[in-house]
Amino acid sequence: MVLKTIARKIIGFFHKIEEWSQTESAVIYDTRETAGPDSIEEIHSVWDYLNFRPNTQAYHLASTLGFEEWVDMGEIRRRVKELFGVEYKNERSLYPYLKTLTDIGLMENSSAGGRMHWRKQDLSIKIGEKEYKKIISAQAIAKKEGKKTENQE
Repeated sequence: MVLKTIARKIIGFFHKIEEWSQTESAVIYDTRETAGPDSIEEIHSVWDYLNFRPNTQAYHLASTLGFEEWVDMGEIRRRVKELFGVEYKNERSLYPYLKTLTDIGLMENSSAGGRMHWRKQDLSIKIGEKEYKKIISAQAIAKKEGKKTENQE
């Protein structure tokens, strides 16, 4: 009697598996429409739009630091001297600029072995169709007035 019950449960279990495998599963992927060929989406870096005043310490920092490599203060000063031919009287004068850029999220820092290292934060902006239309209309207005916009230069 006990063996019959166990055999029925095992066979019933296999029938349930067979029924389960034959039923159509629900859609597990997203069915929302994706951007069509007519819609425009662009991804830009924040650094493309930032303009630092030339020959300032912030300009030197933005020019010498990259996105992938962690750079210490000695290397930053060496690069500034090599690229711009500028040496600072006070070696620590770049720290307030680095601190400010780090605090607002444009750069990131790490402390490895008691030495600070910095690099640019990779920040992206997604421009959708509405924003693109605004840019195009601003260019059209500027063109009517005879002015040049940033994107036309």
